[in-house]
Amino acid sequence: MFRIFLVEDESNLNQVLATYLRNEGWEVETFMDGSEARKALKERPHLWILDIMLPGVDGYQLIREIKADCDKLPVIFISARDADIDRIVGLELGSDDYLSKPFLPRELVIRARKLLERTYDERLRMETSNEAVLPLSFPPYRIDTSARTALNGMNQPLDLTSKEFDLLVYFASHTGQLLEREQVLLSVWGDHFFGSDRVVDDLVRRVRKKMPELRLETVYGYGYRLVKP
Repeated sequence: MFRIFLVEDESNLNQVLATYLRNEGWEVETFMDGSEARKALKERPHLWILDIMLPGVDGYQLIREIKADCDKLPVIFISARDADIDRIVGLELGSDDYLSKPFLPRELVIRARKLLERTYDERLRMETSNEAVLPLSFPPYRIDTSARTALNGMNQPLDLTSKEFDLLVYFASHTGQLLEREQVLLSVWGDHFFGSDRVVDDLVRRVRKKMPELRLETVYGYGYRLVKP
């Protein structure tokens, strides 16, 4: 599970952003001022999200100290000030992304997810490799990621296309989590896919047809969730 430190002094915004980030299954710790956040520097979360204008210690000073402690630790800057100036200064100080207020909370979530996946891609690949040793069980189905096969209750292989299997494994690796279409699209099709996110719906429909006892739920207005029997 990724751990994120959010530093934002606007109480309502702090709470809203923290809620959206936690809905991704991430552990989120929040701070209302820079001085309190500074005390947690040595804890090294997976990602810092910093407002620039903070009481006590501002975001500029915080990112200097964060990068001095661990220069590869990713940081997203958020600010209501002049976007061009803050973006340039932030990049010079080592920020990995920048959002200018006002912004939609979902945009922050998407940017955070992409940054986490890019930064920790090697670790994620290792985890996937380790998980591939054992089949994933979703009775009556079993998924063998190393052999790229899914078996029914009679141990017969299911006729899944490569993309159908990729989708199945992605949901199985995030059991119980709400996954929006764009999130699935990014993870299964990749950054370079051009087209409608409705391809996700079509692929889900095909997987459901071939695996009717799979508990792949539709969360209307959001996306999908795979749950254990």
